Amino acid sequence: MSVQFNHTIIGSRDNRVSAEYFAELLGLKVGKEWGPFIPIELENGVTLDFANVPEHIEEIQPQHYAFLVSDEVFDRALGKIRQWGQDYWADPRQQVKNDYNTNDGGRGFYFLDPAGHYMELITVPYGGWSGSGSDTHA
Repeated sequence: MSVQFNHTIIGSRDNRVSAEYFAELLGLKVGKEWGPFIPIELENGVTLDFANVPEHIEEIQPQHYAFLVSDEVFDRALGKIRQWGQDYWADPRQQVKNDYNTNDGGRGFYFLDPAGHYMELITVPYGGWSGSGSDTHA
């Protein structure tokens, strides 16, 4: 039997806001609410289940989520981030602001979701498809 990643729960202050943010950003559909979860299914069958954290938890512990996306999805998402006036970075330490990188022969950027999670979109997996390089572009 193989092992496959099936789903993850993403904590949020408002699971509807977070789910709709991702759906709009990545061109996906918000699924039917099920109990405390609002799911978004990715093309490989993995589900992001957005759930509200308990009210007594004052701070959401930020997590990192990285998505391998097509060039078309990357362009659309970066355009939305810019349209919304949201900051994004070429690097995970948030030193190169409002820029993207060309690491591993692709493109990538980092941003925060409505709950403060560290998100990353890349068009080529780490290590590259057929070569690598590193640069930034506005």
